[in-house]
This record gives sequence, C-alpha cells and structure tokens, in this order.
Amino acid sequence: MSRTKDFFVNLGRKLKGWLQSLSFRTGVIVLLCCIPFYILSFAQMLLPISAAAKGVLWTVLFGLAKTCQYGGLTILGVEGFHRLKSWFKRKKT
Repeated sequence: MSRTKDFFVNLGRKLKGWLQSLSFRTGVIVLLCCIPFYILSFAQMLLPISAAAKGVLWTVLFGLAKTCQYGGLTILGVEGFHRLKSWFKRKKT
C-alpha cells in the first residue's frame, strides 16, 4: 500500500512542478478558460434533455471548470497571483 501511495505522491509533485514551470501568460489563459466552462455547466440546464443527461453534462463541464481553475492557479503560483492582483488594482485607478 505504501508503494502505491508513494507513486501518487511523486506523480503529484512532478505534475505540480511541470505546471509551475509554465509561463505567466499560459497561467492566465488556462485560468480564463474556466469561465466558459462555468457558464456552460449551468446554461445546459435550459436544454430540453433528460435529467440524467443534464446531470452528466453538469458534472463534466463543472469538473472541467474546476480543473482549469486549479491548473491556472498552480501555473500562476503565489507570485503570479500577486502580479495579477496588482494589475487589476492599477486598472481600477
């Protein structure tokens, strides 16, 4: 059991390291991709399809939105987040 756990812990570290090595611009693009997925996850409720199909669509689209959100935040990291936050503050003034 410990071997399996170590495998997934190392895999997670490698994935996080790879995501953090991507550029700031890539992080912003990935982070912005979550917006259409959030919109689509709720807009699909208006489609004339079965409740089961709506549930599946919501799960997939909402999952993609969350994946883009967390992936983008991982790419940006703390420094990128502060950079993005200061950019929005300058735009307001």
